[in-house]
Amino acid sequence: MNVGAAMKENEVSVLDQYDIDIKSTRRIRGAILCATNQGLFVLRELMISEKRIPMLHKLYVHMMENGCDRVDAVIENKEHELFSTSEDGIKYVVKRWYDGKECDIRKEQEIVGATKNLAKLHKVLRGPIDFGEESETFVMEGEDLRKEYCRHNREMKKVRAFIRGKVGKGEFELMFLKYFDAMYDWAQSASARLEQSEYELLMQQSREKTTITHGEYNYHNVLMMQDGIATTNFEHFHQDVQLADLYYFLRKTMEKNHWNVMLGDKMLEAYSEILPLGEREMEYLAISLSYPEKFWKAANSYYRSSKAWIPMKSVEKLEVAIHQTEEKKHFLEAIFSFHL
Repeated sequence: MNVGAAMKENEVSVLDQYDIDIKSTRRIRGAILCATNQGLFVLRELMISEKRIPMLHKLYVHMMENGCDRVDAVIENKEHELFSTSEDGIKYVVKRWYDGKECDIRKEQEIVGATKNLAKLHKVLRGPIDFGEESETFVMEGEDLRKEYCRHNREMKKVRAFIRGKVGKGEFELMFLKYFDAMYDWAQSASARLEQSEYELLMQQSREKTTITHGEYNYHNVLMMQDGIATTNFEHFHQDVQLADLYYFLRKTMEKNHWNVMLGDKMLEAYSEILPLGEREMEYLAISLSYPEKFWKAANSYYRSSKAWIPMKSVEKLEVAIHQTEEKKHFLEAIFSFHL
């Protein structure tokens, strides 16, 4: 084996448990890429409960049997187990991998292609999917968005109360207090509109069809290849309204592209070509996008930190969340005719 990744002994011992001939290795984001006699694989530390691995494996099998075969499926070791343990007790998985690069969030063609890819995945991830008798225990259900927003709203008010009582406020604290009222109004408006929307019906349909979401569909987990697209890292999969994936990918993309209306419109068209978006679905997306998620995240991250020293990166994230507000407002009006 050409151990080009400066692998540790315990990692080598794990790969020895698999019936594959390793030709070379190198480190990539959070894993070791292995070139083998059977193609590319990655060795990655197990980051979820070992009891949930069989459910993940069944999800991969379902996708591959229904036309979505370019996924990073977990493979069995020589003992027909889905994960392996190193000599120092660390658990690992070996997954199939693909010769491609991460989706470039600045390239329209790749973003549109990734959006179509998401719709194709969603079409396949609509039940029934046989997860076995333990599915209710290990196939998690997404949190009710109404409860999530209420919790986030309480957390933002808690952060404001803390900062108000703090002596010697820094740049982060002053900026947070200055813009809190406007951002909190957005949050309350999103919560109120969600309560009045048909979100309950979307959740009911999701349960009836057992729709599964990727859980973390972003450009890091989409590999663009010469002959297609591969989708990776389904560890956060759960049963939920599938539009949650589209919202997340759309928001992350728009944040990086200054809420470009033309690009956003093309993304929604690309998804609709495969899974049409009706008024109910568009309303869900508009409300989700209107919630000041990035502002809440900056506040939550601040509150969980030591607060003795606030990294410049935290200040920058808060600044971006605030300054992109007008861009997002224009986007919501142009795409959804949604007015705050």
